[in-house]
Amino acid sequence: MPTQPLGWFKKPITKADDFKGMKFRTVGISIDVYSGMGAAVNALPGGEIVPAMDRGLLDGAEFNNASSDRVLGFPDVSKTCMLQSFHQNAEQFEIMFNKTKYDALPEKMKAIIAYAVDAASQDMSWKAIDRYSKDYAEMQSKDKVRFYKTPDSVLQKQLDVYDAAASKKEAENPLFKEIAASQRAFAERTVKWDLDTNVSRRMAYNHYFAKKAGAKPAASSAQPTAPAAKPAAPAAKPEAPAKKG
Repeated sequence: MPTQPLGWFKKPITKADDFKGMKFRTVGISIDVYSGMGAAVNALPGGEIVPAMDRGLLDGAEFNNASSDRVLGFPDVSKTCMLQSFHQNAEQFEIMFNKTKYDALPEKMKAIIAYAVDAASQDMSWKAIDRYSKDYAEMQSKDKVRFYKTPDSVLQKQLDVYDAAASKKEAENPLFKEIAASQRAFAERTVKWDLDTNVSRRMAYNHYFAKKAGAKPAASSAQPTAPAAKPAAPAAKPEAPAKKG
């Protein structure tokens, strides 16, 4: 799944210190991240988030994506949503099996399961792009929600706080440390390829659709969505010329 929003708030987040003392809802290792930024975190279940915000028991909250957040009722209690965050910048679904039972299955059945899981995952991803984008547009046009890009200073603070939280968990849990090291090595190689190879779509989007940009910002202190993108990475070095025979 794509990047989750930073969250829903009473007003735009302009700096990391805005989280100090904020009553905020999140779950998982994100609790460590938002707590490290100064928030008073409450890991409420999904169905209790919107009522808590409506009663003033929460100052802000994050849940998942445009469609899920809309169905849950966030636009009814907040008109400010901050997009882009590192607390859960990507999400993977998994199907878990009892290993003993799975290992006992015939190879043909294992292959069927593997292909079915891959197909279901891709089907969900493709449909999510269509569903999320429609709800994102309608929350602006119908629900009058205003979206803002999370400031880079807040994103950097998230990374710093996450590093501290992850280091603590690595010291406590060897498996966490092993998995984190594997993920980091994979990301170093693959994300560099992605940044060097794939062209940013911002220029082409602005070229064709800039006049159809989303909602205007509610306050000049916050950054609106769809700013001009900075280069993601320096240009890749050219390959060495082939040696002459």
